Amino acid sequence: MMSAVEFHDNRDACDMPARLRAADVHAPSMIGQPAGPFEVHADTGPSLRDALVTGLLVIYPTVATVVAIVAGLFLGSANGA
Repeated sequence: MMSAVEFHDNRDACDMPARLRAADVHAPSMIGQPAGPFEVHADTGPSLRDALVTGLLVIYPTVATVVAIVAGLFLGSANGA
């Protein structure tokens, strides 16, 4: 099935042609701009805060799971099952 649409070459549609950067020119760097929320900070190593947050993220789900299992066993035995 053939389409009746004609395609036109719109080379004059944009005023500024796209230009590539030369290979020996380095991209400009942002010196002195603070890192954003998703960028890596220039820390030298992990801090105590990082260790505490990691410990909390590991320990809290473990403790919550054990408490939920113990509560389920307690409620199951209290029901007479």
